[in-house]
Amino acid sequence: MIMRLNTLKPAEGARAERVRVGRGIGSGLGKTAGRGHKGSFARSGKGKIKAGFEGGQMPLRKRLPKVGFRSHLKNDTAEVFLYQLDKLDGEIDFAALRAAKLVPAKAKRAKVVKKGDISKKLVLKGLLATAGAREAIEAAGGKVEE
Repeated sequence: MIMRLNTLKPAEGARAERVRVGRGIGSGLGKTAGRGHKGSFARSGKGKIKAGFEGGQMPLRKRLPKVGFRSHLKNDTAEVFLYQLDKLDGEIDFAALRAAKLVPAKAKRAKVVKKGDISKKLVLKGLLATAGAREAIEAAGGKVEE
């Protein structure tokens, strides 16, 4: 048998006919139209309940304790890596880092983090440094001043 475009039909049972609700008692879906009696799902336009809503009971996310701490200082502190400092010379302060474009404009302070190696003798002034970065700078003959 040859298939023709004008004879194509969906498979048997693939498409269900639309149910017309609220059309009298004989239809089986009259009166409440399958919505039950009262409640939010019986009302028009009120079928949505926010995610996490527990019917007025205190939601689980509010019953659990708060955990952790999020520092607001991290937004003001820029990280500078050791291998980036290797490109600079002599005394390094925050202004020098900003001039070298190693810290963004919104940063208010900088912290040196041990990532990479350093081969030069550098003096850091007014910068924060991790313990590992401090050791690496001092091992190269430099020093970190508060």
